[in-house]
Amino acid sequence: MSSKNNNKLNVPEARAAMDKFKMEAAAEVGVDLKEGYNGHLTSREAGSVGGQMVKNNCSVRTVTMQRASRTVKSHKTEITYQCSLTIS
Repeated sequence: MSSKNNNKLNVPEARAAMDKFKMEAAAEVGVDLKEGYNGHLTSREAGSVGGQMVKNNCSVRTVTMQRASRTVKSHKTEITYQCSLTIS
């Protein structure tokens, strides 16, 4: 197993924005995140920060609608759409 770290930003100039985004996500979930090393955090706390970042960045939207049934007149069928927006 390789121990090489591949967590590099594609755009180095985005470091400050990503740090700000991380601090905002930590504040939303109530984690005491500090600048620099955060060895005092539990795995659960660190994971909740990362999870909140993903949740805010890659949101999935669910919409439920009713439409006329295609088989029986005057019946309504509930349909659910899920979509996500990915910006790359």
